[in-house]
Amino acid sequence: MADALKTINPTTGEQIQSYPLMTDAQYTDAIKACHAAFEDWRHVPAKERATTIKKIGEALRNNADKLAKLMTEEMGKLLSQSQQEVELCAAICDWTAQNGPDELASEERDLGDTGTGHIVYSPIGVIYGIQPWNYPAYQVIRYSIANLMAGNGVLLKHAESVTGTGQLLGEIYREAGLPEHLFTVLTISHDQSDKVIENDLVRGVTLTGSPAAGEHVGGRAAKALKKTVLELGSNDAYIVLEDADLEKAVSACIKGRIYNNGETCIAAKRFVVVDAIYEQFRDAFVTAMKNIKHGDPTSEEADLGPMARKDLRDDLHEQVTKSIANGAKLLCGGKVPDGEGYYYPATVLENVTSGQPAYDDELFGPVAALIRAKDQDDALRIANDSRFGLGGAIFSKDEDNAKDLAAAHFDTGMVFINAFGLAHPMMPFGGVKRSGYGREHGGFGMKEFVNVKAITVAG
Repeated sequence: MADALKTINPTTGEQIQSYPLMTDAQYTDAIKACHAAFEDWRHVPAKERATTIKKIGEALRNNADKLAKLMTEEMGKLLSQSQQEVELCAAICDWTAQNGPDELASEERDLGDTGTGHIVYSPIGVIYGIQPWNYPAYQVIRYSIANLMAGNGVLLKHAESVTGTGQLLGEIYREAGLPEHLFTVLTISHDQSDKVIENDLVRGVTLTGSPAAGEHVGGRAAKALKKTVLELGSNDAYIVLEDADLEKAVSACIKGRIYNNGETCIAAKRFVVVDAIYEQFRDAFVTAMKNIKHGDPTSEEADLGPMARKDLRDDLHEQVTKSIANGAKLLCGGKVPDGEGYYYPATVLENVTSGQPAYDDELFGPVAALIRAKDQDDALRIANDSRFGLGGAIFSKDEDNAKDLAAAHFDTGMVFINAFGLAHPMMPFGGVKRSGYGREHGGFGMKEFVNVKAITVAG
């Protein structure tokens, strides 16, 4: 087993930094220290906790340039998108600070002759988060801020490739005045991580990652009778109906496929277009994808940075190759470029059908799968013909019909109408089927790891 975690710049392939792994004694002591900090924090009034959360948002903005630069260096996203990510993180802090106390306020219910019922949302303890590399700051903020607001302590095991970002977030939290040890970054191996899940002081586990990782972590936690929230992969379908504004649909779909270098769980991946406008959409979409420029993510001229790791690029290219071998047609891209850096071009496949990775699996990179549907009903059938269910979109000028379709027929946790969508602090985030379970944001995340306590006073 390696004795250190290493970060690699995907733009150059060169090592950035090395971080020594904790010993078993060190991470066990860190868990104890986090629990001790929680024992004090749980009794801090919600409004005071909210004040600290607000200060974390301010500290994120104060460190925005430093944090954005590091994220781009570690995982290759465009610098402008790293800056947008920091602002989203700060906005989550703002919303949580403003709304957290009300979301967590006790409720009273008249029980008639029985008496009065009081419902209290009590923190449960130390929550362990295992987070991925694709949104190095946001993924951490998403679960940690909600749980800190709820009164819990927080542990973080970040993806190895963005270890530096995890460490910097810990510094920012402390700079904002969060009590020592309440947010603790663990530099540990996967085997050590399993032991953290089993530790008696850890009361809940949240993971963002692949379905395979979800099975492993969810199984470990279930065996220890601990609640989990799992946000896993997806294969989001963007449906384009006959009455869609074609220009707006193409623009949104391009952004939805290449944003964050295409490495987003809720990215647009399958483009399901009704037969009546399929060829018009395809031609405009391919033209736009051919014009996407990959390059240095710190340059304002680049539309697409490198993929985060070489193995991820290799896996994506294999999926493209297998899809073509099974009948898909390559319309643009699809070739690994020469030179340094883990770049992959904007790629479009058509004739995509079941049995191809482009149809069945998640393509975590800038590869689009075009699928022709007969009509609206067929488009919804294809969209739901997936073992995943995180997000999706519908493009139509008839917004009422689109909303009805989204509400009654789209089997996903999130649906966007006439837009490419990402996370919003006010809206629940999460999926169904193999995309996981549980919700974050919009107040829902604050109540995932609390004790909903019933107190009855006799009448």
